[in-house]
Amino acid sequence: MNSTFVSLTKQGAALLTVATLLAACGSTPAGSGGASSAPASAAVSASLAPSASATPTPAGSPSAAVSIAPGASAATPTPSPSPAAKLYRLNKNYDVVPIGPNGNKKVVLLTFDDGPKDKTMVDSLLGTLGKHKAKAIFFVLGSKVKQNPDLLKQIYASGHTIGNHTWSHSQLNKLSDAQGDEEFDSTQRIIRETIGITPVFFRPPNGISTDHLNERYPKEHVLRMNWSNGSLDWADNQHKPAGVIQSVLDQLHSGSNILMHELAWTTEALDELLTKLEALGYGYVDPATIETP
Repeated sequence: MNSTFVSLTKQGAALLTVATLLAACGSTPAGSGGASSAPASAAVSASLAPSASATPTPAGSPSAAVSIAPGASAATPTPSPSPAAKLYRLNKNYDVVPIGPNGNKKVVLLTFDDGPKDKTMVDSLLGTLGKHKAKAIFFVLGSKVKQNPDLLKQIYASGHTIGNHTWSHSQLNKLSDAQGDEEFDSTQRIIRETIGITPVFFRPPNGISTDHLNERYPKEHVLRMNWSNGSLDWADNQHKPAGVIQSVLDQLHSGSNILMHELAWTTEALDELLTKLEALGYGYVDPATIETP
């Protein structure tokens, strides 16, 4: 008998035997959409497959997008933090008052205006606030953010709230509506570009706004926030820590919305001021818990 014919006959018989084994194990043909083959048939298939190293799937291909390594689970996206519960609101005097009947009334809100402008002062303010576990609103100027974007990032990364205090600290009632819009809008924009959030608190310079802007704030979910306890740290006769502390204590009341500035003597006064507030039984409002439009 021809040797070639014998060889082909033997190969055909071997293949027939393998096919019979696969059928007996319930193997499903590829592409049929049925269940995967039993372990025995998988072992047979593996023994027949040629030895080869795995070929990487090109990046960007559909299979690369869904491929999961053996034993690994698909990555679960990290959920965004839930918004803080709203526990306080501003009254007409710009005090912070509890929304619920059982809320703590003996609290103050800490705010700092006109920065960010000096790393030494920012470091000191943040260090003192951290020591006392207090959160504050930093009402920043757009022009200062442009000069010191890293300081804004540092304040925000420390867990504090960023507010809009206009671009140049111009008195809004002396500007046209278009100029006032630009003072507000340009500062919202540079803050958003720098730290990725849009402020929901606005403090007009000297506490003076305009009818035009007052109509805009609620439509844009922004709360206009003046103050109810001024430290007077900006006044010529108050350039001493003791004067800043005494001014705040003289006006202190439940819900005090305390206005301070990024100034050397205020920075120096802050630790003692907060220590005295705590001794009097006051706590600190987290700005994230204040209701906005």
